Amino acid sequence: MLSNAVRFVAVAGLLSSCAATQSTKMRQSVSANVTEKVESKYTGPKRRVGVVDFENKTAYGQGRIGGAAADILITELTKTGKFIVVERDKLNKIMDEQKLAMSGAIDSNTAAQMGKVLGLNAIVTGAISNFGVNTTGSDYLVTQTKRQSAMATVDVRVVDAETGQILHADSGKGEAKSASGQFLGMGTRGGYNEGLEGEALRAAISQLVDNIASQINKKQWSCRVAESEGSTVYLDAGMESGLEVGQKLKVFKLGREIKSPTTGLVIGRTEELLGDLVIDEFFGDNGSKGTMASRAKGMPSAGDLARMAN
Repeated sequence: MLSNAVRFVAVAGLLSSCAATQSTKMRQSVSANVTEKVESKYTGPKRRVGVVDFENKTAYGQGRIGGAAADILITELTKTGKFIVVERDKLNKIMDEQKLAMSGAIDSNTAAQMGKVLGLNAIVTGAISNFGVNTTGSDYLVTQTKRQSAMATVDVRVVDAETGQILHADSGKGEAKSASGQFLGMGTRGGYNEGLEGEALRAAISQLVDNIASQINKKQWSCRVAESEGSTVYLDAGMESGLEVGQKLKVFKLGREIKSPTTGLVIGRTEELLGDLVIDEFFGDNGSKGTMASRAKGMPSAGDLARMAN
């Protein structure tokens, strides 16, 4: 007969094998052509980025996982320290006031309006193109096991907030799994692990963040003129953006849209150089005040564009 010590070891071993475990996997891009990974060595001012709720093209989690995907992307972009990410609540409120569509499918006109109203350099959005959950298990005389998994495929797009052009597109796949079990009624026994949804989305999105950041930083930095008074110009970027007192910027007035004759899409805008501006001081959470050091034309007005001087 087995001693009590042997019985204890045997039961402990079976219980440990029934303990709940969880794992998460990131997978390579799932598109036909893998997006080339790029590196941006740019260390200048932070870009202002808006993240729009992802479009959920699946039948699963309607009204829930689209917003969850956007929240995950906001967190990951903020953690890079390279961007000023506009809060979703502020984004949604202003865009609702402007009566602009807030979904994963943004046209060039909406993107340009969002860029002007919010002073954005880029808009990041996308779609959840595939999402699935699966639960399997076994039920024997003395043991029960349950295995759960969630899989997500996410497509992301980076849109130029001035022209509405897509600067970058990529896709990723993530999977999260958990396993639990019981032995003689002891161990873990629970319902569906909803945390797997978020873990699968995070795994799909996180692998794309470095390349999204590099693609946005390839675009020349710019900010908007908030107001001008006399010879003083107020900008919607300041210390938080990484500007410095004494820094020189060039100010442009944006003109009409230039559209492709074949696609009809906006590919740029006409620009008129107004002159050079020098940063004098900062104000507010992220604003700066400067003086026009030279003028090619008249004074800037709200909505005009300021870029780093070469």
